[in-house]
Amino acid sequence: MSDMTQTYDVVVIGGGAAGLSGALALSRARRSVLVIDAGSPRNAPASHVHNYLGREGTPPSELVAIGRKEAAQYGAEIVEGEVTAAEQLPGGAGFRVVRGDGTAVTARRLLVTTGLVDELPPIPGLAERWGQDVLHCPYCHGWEVRDAAIGIVALTPMAVHQALLWRQWSADVTLFLHNGPEPSDEEYEQLAARGVSVVDGEVTGLEVSDDRLTGVRLAGGRVVPREAVVVQPRFTARSGVLDGLGLRTTPLEMAGHTLGTYIAADPTGATEVPGVRVAGNVASLMDQVIGAAAAGLKAGAAINADLVADDTRRAVETRRAPFSAEAERQVCEKTLGNRRHGLQETTR
Repeated sequence: MSDMTQTYDVVVIGGGAAGLSGALALSRARRSVLVIDAGSPRNAPASHVHNYLGREGTPPSELVAIGRKEAAQYGAEIVEGEVTAAEQLPGGAGFRVVRGDGTAVTARRLLVTTGLVDELPPIPGLAERWGQDVLHCPYCHGWEVRDAAIGIVALTPMAVHQALLWRQWSADVTLFLHNGPEPSDEEYEQLAARGVSVVDGEVTGLEVSDDRLTGVRLAGGRVVPREAVVVQPRFTARSGVLDGLGLRTTPLEMAGHTLGTYIAADPTGATEVPGVRVAGNVASLMDQVIGAAAAGLKAGAAINADLVADDTRRAVETRRAPFSAEAERQVCEKTLGNRRHGLQETTR
């Protein structure tokens, strides 16, 4: 490692709501902070952020710009680039972080907020409409498609729950069984009681006209008119940068189905590797933007407290060092004197 490598108190990997919130808290605590952002946020396809008190309806890119400005005004440095490697330095000396262009920095602590990837089922047309009229979260998009004709594509045992949940936003909800499990008799009764239609058959694609979703196409050629489609993606943590630190993902299972993967951590984001904390969707798959921001704040505060403890330990060691050196000198002089005295007695 070159002596010219710059060292920070904290390097934040990921510059979304969680990362910038953590950077804001840390920079306000007078820590040296570097945020490295790859520029590929999960919510880029969405037009607006919702349920964020005080920022309702803000475009995702605008929220990031605001967050960057707020963190930077307290001294945080923010750069764009992809982190390709992170490794522990020998002797507990911190961490080395390498970017794609080969530049490297060191840090006493790491905050990883790299988020997750929504892996969509292989149905033609879904990816192109993702975040517009192909959706997954009613709290994020339900109001925007209220009273619309909504279709739920069954992929997991949670499909009936999804259909009943989305029924809160529209009276016109259809559950497409697709490749999902057959509902139980009790579930069929619940769906019927709430007026949710059930359509059998595999979904093979979407119908789109004038850049608007108009229907769901089935294997037999039938098209069911729909204005919005709901799917359950697989939530996969963006955790590759943590591989070099020995951190592996944990599967999140529900009703016997794996919904995705995440990095296990305690409520403050602490992982199994001392000095490495995680926040946001990389650690909590269900967090909305405001939840990710709160997690980043909590992790940032915990990191600062950890650094305060480390700073105090070092200060105590430094304070004791002169006294320890003097005590050692006195012991050495006494030992040498005794040896000389013994030698004289032996000579006599």
